[in-house]
Amino acid sequence: MLKTRVTEILNIKYPVIQGGMQWLSRAELVAAVSNAGGLGVMTSAQFSSKQELIDEIRKAKQLTDKPFGVNISLFPSIAPLPNDDFVDAVIEEGVAAIESSGFRAPDEYVDKLKKAGVTLIHKVATVRHAKKAESVGADIVSIVGFENGGALGMDDVTTFILVPRAVDELKVPVIAGGGIGDGRGLVAALALGAEGVVMGTAFLTTKECNLHQNFKDWIVRSQETDTVVVMRSITNTHRALKNKVSQQVVEMEQRGASLPELLGVIGGQRALKAFEDGDIDGGLGFGGQVVGLMDKVVSASELLEGMVSQAEEIMQKLNLQVHKS
Repeated sequence: MLKTRVTEILNIKYPVIQGGMQWLSRAELVAAVSNAGGLGVMTSAQFSSKQELIDEIRKAKQLTDKPFGVNISLFPSIAPLPNDDFVDAVIEEGVAAIESSGFRAPDEYVDKLKKAGVTLIHKVATVRHAKKAESVGADIVSIVGFENGGALGMDDVTTFILVPRAVDELKVPVIAGGGIGDGRGLVAALALGAEGVVMGTAFLTTKECNLHQNFKDWIVRSQETDTVVVMRSITNTHRALKNKVSQQVVEMEQRGASLPELLGVIGGQRALKAFEDGDIDGGLGFGGQVVGLMDKVVSASELLEGMVSQAEEIMQKLNLQVHKS
């Protein structure tokens, strides 16, 4: 019932993709999502070498025989990422897909990936970047709105507007992201013309996510108003959960703090330590407004099965209403 071009291209049961999340998209979560019928996506930027990524890919393969993907970050990084090596690792290990994301299209990898039969999903936050991604050869384009956790782009346009705009402009399948965490969001995305959804925040409170329980409990308690937009002053806008660090970043930006000043607060290693130690005020924790819909910790399988069941029930009700009218 939920078959789309996305499920066919990726050879997955449900049109649900787990977006790559720095430090958190490890083998256990990736495999759990893929085993549940979606596409798990591992982040490469959390590794410092090709071999580290290969080791994690092989670990995931021991946990699932289903397709999964690897995220390649094209965002600015304090330390240059060995993305060429990461792409080679994906190809050599026979990974099904790459999810690329960042300030530019992955032009330099398209030919290599197509020759290797690796599906390229490029994630964007504007329609113009979606069109660029299609033009350079992306097989699928994800577009995320202002509700999204993590990278937002600079235009502040919502998912409800971006998705139909992208669908009107593109021929390749479109995946919707931002504010989606249950079956209602999935049905809405399909109604807008998307052929799948990408979710990150919704997977933070899954049992298989290697996020400290303190953070999971905090997210469950959070409301849709408990996020804040940061890093706009350095044109790298992200949505984060409200804590002491994100509030500090907002205050620093308001007074015109320099990039070196900000880097001392927003650094990824600080976030990693907080995630591991359970200090919810220890670092930036990216998350979307969909935290307002997350009220319990569940397994990845329970999340996907519940989501799809709810979506099918809604679609049946809508179908009945149409036939009764």
